[in-house]
Amino acid sequence: MNKLTLIAATVLLVAPLSFAQPVDLAQSRIVFTMKQLNVPIDGAFTKFLANVDFDAKKPEAGKADFTIQTASISLPTADAIAEAKKKEWFNTAQYPTARFVSSGMKSLGNGRYQVNGKLTMKGVTRDVSAPFTAREAGGVTVVEGVLPVSRLAFKVGDGEWSDTGTVDDQVQIKFRVALKRGA
Repeated sequence: MNKLTLIAATVLLVAPLSFAQPVDLAQSRIVFTMKQLNVPIDGAFTKFLANVDFDAKKPEAGKADFTIQTASISLPTADAIAEAKKKEWFNTAQYPTARFVSSGMKSLGNGRYQVNGKLTMKGVTRDVSAPFTAREAGGVTVVEGVLPVSRLAFKVGDGEWSDTGTVDDQVQIKFRVALKRGA
């Protein structure tokens, strides 16, 4: 690779990050709730990057780009974590990340908004949409919402795990992002 190609590739990789407001990752989280045998089970992804540009006065200009390290999955037991990393579930060896990239945002009124975009997990990309709220709290703008997803649409839980009588197809992904003010 020549020097000019390397510079161009670097610019292309950094360009999507240039819109980002500083995100306080210590105050941010991505958690989820699924049901196994109709019993709710909570989990989380503990490592992710969030590049967000959001202004409540101009939500249509907003952008969001989340990259989640799938191996950072946290579940109630070590056995569940080990199972979730396997090929039938997140296949973290082949697909180390999941990614959401927004395609648009809009106001729904009264501090409520809608974000649309593309979610990619296990090499499958689907259009998704999530309502969210935004409020000022303790020096940050707190953005919170819920993204409902079909795990089977992303091939999460293949094979014997595709039986929705054992593990429900619907998963609620809850996100909380703390955006630092003045950025």
